[in-house]
Parts: sequence; C-alpha cells; structure tokens
Amino acid sequence: MSLTDQRPATPPPAGVRARPGRRPKPTRTSIIPTALLLLGAAYCVAPVLWVAIAATKGPGELFTTFSFWPSLNGGFTYNIKHLLDFGDGVFLRWALNSLLYAGVGAVLSVIVSTLAGYALAKYRFAGREVLFGTILAGVLVPQITLAVPQYLLISKLGLVNSYWAVLLPSIISPYGIYLSRIYASAVVADEMLEAGRIDGAGEYRLAWSVGLPPMVPGMVTVLLLQFIAIWNNFLLPYIMISDSQRFPMTVGLFTMLNQGASQPALYSLVIMGVFLSILPLIALFLFLQRYWRLDLVSGGVKG
Repeated sequence: MSLTDQRPATPPPAGVRARPGRRPKPTRTSIIPTALLLLGAAYCVAPVLWVAIAATKGPGELFTTFSFWPSLNGGFTYNIKHLLDFGDGVFLRWALNSLLYAGVGAVLSVIVSTLAGYALAKYRFAGREVLFGTILAGVLVPQITLAVPQYLLISKLGLVNSYWAVLLPSIISPYGIYLSRIYASAVVADEMLEAGRIDGAGEYRLAWSVGLPPMVPGMVTVLLLQFIAIWNNFLLPYIMISDSQRFPMTVGLFTMLNQGASQPALYSLVIMGVFLSILPLIALFLFLQRYWRLDLVSGGVKG
C-alpha cells in the first residue's frame, strides 16, 4: 500500500483513554478544585511568610516602614543577637524546654499509643469495645476543657511547677491510640500472627517481629502529630509552670509579648522567636517524610 492510500487515524470513541503521550486538557471541574486548593495553601502559607519577612525588620521598621520585602538593613542579625541576649540567654533555655517536652512526650506517647492500638486491634478481651468507645469519646473532648482537671490531679501528686507536670498529660493521646488501632487493623495480617503462633513464637516476640515493623509509618505519623501538638501547646504549661526557667517557647514568648507594651522593641524579638520556633517543625516534617515514601514503595513492591 502506498503512502497516498493511508488515511488519517480517526479519534478514539468516547470512553476510550487517549494515548499515553497526550495529556487531557484541563476541564472546568478540575480547575475549580485546584483553585480552591491554591487559595487554601496561600491562606496557610501567608502568616508564615509574613513572620519570615517581619523577622528581618528592625524595631524602627516593623510598624513604620513595613513592606512585604525582606529588609537588608541588618534587622535580622540585630533581632537574633538581642533575642539570644535577652534575660541572660533565657530563650535558649525555653527552646531546650520545648524540645524536652515535645521530644520526650511524643516518644512516650508513640510507645503507649502503638501498644494500646495493637492490643485493641489484634486481641479480643472483655470490655474491648467499651474501652475503645471511651477512647473515641476522649478524641471528641477539647483539650482545653481538661486543663483544669489535669492541674488538680497534678497538684494532688505534688508535681506542679515541674517538668512532669507537662510531660505526664502529654503521654496519653486518645487520637494516637485510635489512629494506631486503625493502622494495626489494616497492615498487620492475622494470618501472619497465626503462623507465628503455630511456629511457637510468644506474643511478645510476635508483637516485636511481626506486628510492629509494618506499623512504622503509623508510628511516625503519631510522633509527628504529637510532637507538633506538644510543641505548640500553650495553656497546659501556662497553668502548670510558674518558674520562667521551665517555660517552653510558647509561654516564654507570651511573657515577652506582655512586656512589649512598655518596651516596644521587644515586639521584633518576639517575631524572631516565633520564626525560630517554626524551623524545627519544618525540619522534622521534611526528615520524617521519607518514611511515608518508603512505605509507599514497599507497598508497591509487595503488590
């Protein structure tokens, strides 16, 4: 057949996918959700961007000649230097306290949540559903309503104004237990546990070797959520702690903000402190993100 006898290919009928090399044109139904997502992203990023820009402004620029453009007049280094010098370096103390509260509290919470969620998902015992329903009720209760009862309990134990006053309430996370149970039910196969029992493995060995490894992405999720919750918590340490040397950054910066009414120069230092407090959260999220990627890759290989 000659080239002149060849006819152009007809377009594929409706319902048939186009060729892989050709992308479908965006429709109105796909543009609207994308626009809404972009607006939501801008709404979330705008305050962070404002803090990052304001951290470069000196005290004289913050409220007088402020513009949405970083300052090159040395305001950034000025704010860092004076923030670190404030109160004989108390900001670094607040940062270490926040790291202690959030790091230790999140790790302990992950351990408790993982073990509790695994037990609720893989073992049948009397009162299991009642216990799980109670935990779900704890998820629905706002944490702010528990601050005063927790203070009274900690006061009875004589731990007020100590590190344990903030750490102990942070260990139990109803949402972390709920998430761990859902994740354990989805990724830990009952057949693998039964095969291990037939081979003579004990329950502790099964939990350590069979149950916990697939739950690592869920554990990382609980760790990240709990770390952020404790890091940003204000009311609980504000009620529990009265010694400024044990303040986390949230309470410490709040006390600086209150002093700003009489010392306006402290406002720029507070903004710099807020900016520095965001950086560890961003770094932690970027570092832990690889565990979700590894889980997706391993799931694709297993499939």
